Amino acid sequence: MLWHRLMGLMPGELKQSELGWLFSPHRHLSLLARRRAKLIVNRVRLFAFLFAVLTPLWSIIDFIVFPFPLWGQLALMRFAASAAFASLLVYYRSNGDLFNAYRAMALLFAIPTVFYVASHTLLTHYQLTGMSAAIGAGYAFLPFVLLGGLAVFPLAIAESFVVASPILVCHAVSGYLRWAAMDWPAFTGAFWLLVLITGVAALAGICQLAFMIALVRQAIRDPLTNAFSRSSGMEILDLHFTMAERGNAPFALAFLDLDHFKRINDGYGHEAGDRALVTMTERVSQHMRHGDVLARWGGEEFLLIMPGTGLEQARTAIERLRSSGFGERPEGGPVTASIGIAERRADHVGDWKRLVELADQRMYAAKQGGRDRVVSGEPAAVPAPCHQAMPAIAAAAPV
Repeated sequence: MLWHRLMGLMPGELKQSELGWLFSPHRHLSLLARRRAKLIVNRVRLFAFLFAVLTPLWSIIDFIVFPFPLWGQLALMRFAASAAFASLLVYYRSNGDLFNAYRAMALLFAIPTVFYVASHTLLTHYQLTGMSAAIGAGYAFLPFVLLGGLAVFPLAIAESFVVASPILVCHAVSGYLRWAAMDWPAFTGAFWLLVLITGVAALAGICQLAFMIALVRQAIRDPLTNAFSRSSGMEILDLHFTMAERGNAPFALAFLDLDHFKRINDGYGHEAGDRALVTMTERVSQHMRHGDVLARWGGEEFLLIMPGTGLEQARTAIERLRSSGFGERPEGGPVTASIGIAERRADHVGDWKRLVELADQRMYAAKQGGRDRVVSGEPAAVPAPCHQAMPAIAAAAPV
């Protein structure tokens, strides 16, 4: 009931399986994590630019209201903070890694936090009155600004808590430093207000994250079959192939093309063809292993991406898919597919585009060999068809 009420507030944004993504990022899709990492770093750099410009400008106000020794010390702190912000802006770039984005956020919030503790400690050594006391009191509001800034980042609840915790701790430490003269009602009220701002900023963050999840889902999925689109499949290929190269891990692809699909469209209409594609995608998704990714490459062609999978494992997995079937044709009989398999280490391939080409070539070899079969580059990889009586052949595409 609670879930349906929440969905009434955000109609059409999230699926029930995605609700947990608002609490923790651990189960986010790799494409969502990459896009979110880039967005976070871009917003960190935007904030760094604003702080790099505005932080030293406030020294003009300090010069007017504070005595010279205090102004000079604060000015040095401000220009040091401004230089740190400028360095973050100039030298930090996103590489699509979420931990890289976390590091950027940590640096962004660490700079003003250190400035806050240092300036607050310095101001406690001066007896300020009038306008000087009013401006000095304004330094105590820096944590409120920082926590309010969390609202611009698409963060899960756990991430917001981790980022906000050091700021809340620093505020508590600043209160401890002036324990003897502590105004406990004022301090407690300020701390409670910081907690409320953190809650509001966290709510804004998960609303941004929910909207981003919905947009990314629409952008990376094929609207008919719900498989990944070709563009997102290429991004997944690039990501996993790079990881496989770094760890010298196996990485396999299977190129699937439905047999005689044009006859379904010509004889029974495109709606029947669409139903066949949807059924085939559902059947493959039900029998895919955890970590495998299915992308619609075009028309009736699909690419099954199998990270961490060697050639023999890929062949076994594909044969299991074939034995489970891909659905029923409108005229009766099973939907079959011609499949080509390629693997990074077995085929000595150093580029994912070449790996896709090899799988594509072997898929065409399977079609030329009679369809409804698998070709993986070795004669043993071409079994007799599962669903029709045809002579077994041994075929291999050129490598």
